[in-house]
Amino acid sequence: KLPTMKMLLSLIALLSATLLANAAPPTCYSRVLSLSKEITESFKELQTSKAVDSCVEMLPRLYLDIHNYCVLAKLRDFVAYPRCERVLEVSELKEKARSLYTIMISYCRRDLVFLTDDCNALESPILPPIEPS
Repeated sequence: KLPTMKMLLSLIALLSATLLANAAPPTCYSRVLSLSKEITESFKELQTSKAVDSCVEMLPRLYLDIHNYCVLAKLRDFVAYPRCERVLEVSELKEKARSLYTIMISYCRRDLVFLTDDCNALESPILPPIEPS
């Protein structure tokens, strides 16, 4: 009976530690990083979707690097793009981009460090090599 009790206590301790780790609030940096990745992935999915409107092809490129100061201009341009208002996915993506911009310029302004201001890097990003499967 004693080994079962120890195992049960160990399991409870492990689950408690997991819950505490997941309950920790995200930092400004981690929130900006995760939202930028989410936006970039959503944009890629939107471009490859078969059900999208032809206006999606005309949208400004949306590759985001939060360490590049030019990302702020990139987000502004994307949100201000006048077409595709009737495409729900584009409207949702613009809303996420607007949120990211707001978080970066207000809430996280002091926490972010821009390592570059190379605007061309956001137009033609160097993608990591594809790993062989």
